[in-house]
Amino acid sequence: MHPFRKAVEAGDLDAVEALLADDVVFTSPVAFAPYPGKPLVAAILRGVFRVLEDFRYVREIGEPDGRDHALVFTARVGGREVNGCDFLHLDDDGLIDDLVVMVRPLTAAHALSEAMAAQFERITREASGG
Repeated sequence: MHPFRKAVEAGDLDAVEALLADDVVFTSPVAFAPYPGKPLVAAILRGVFRVLEDFRYVREIGEPDGRDHALVFTARVGGREVNGCDFLHLDDDGLIDDLVVMVRPLTAAHALSEAMAAQFERITREASGG
């Protein structure tokens, strides 16, 4: 089991953050531009923890010692069922330097977008240390 999956499933946000490279880039399923930097990405992931319910990984794809991993998940947001995948790329130090999330169906993506938009002021404060 990948350490990111283990940390997420345990709800250990400090461990999740420790797995992120300083220059990590997060590509959201509902935003056009990627989000760079560990403080912002960690804050976004905390926001995701607040809005997704019944989150669970159902499959892990990738070689245990590989640099690319796909973690397939299910969850609920705003009463909608979400299916998705976290795509991780690891840098030379084994830290996540690229995190891309995809979700479906479109109605769930819209619900996620609305839920995360409601979190964004808090996310921005958390990312700036406030």
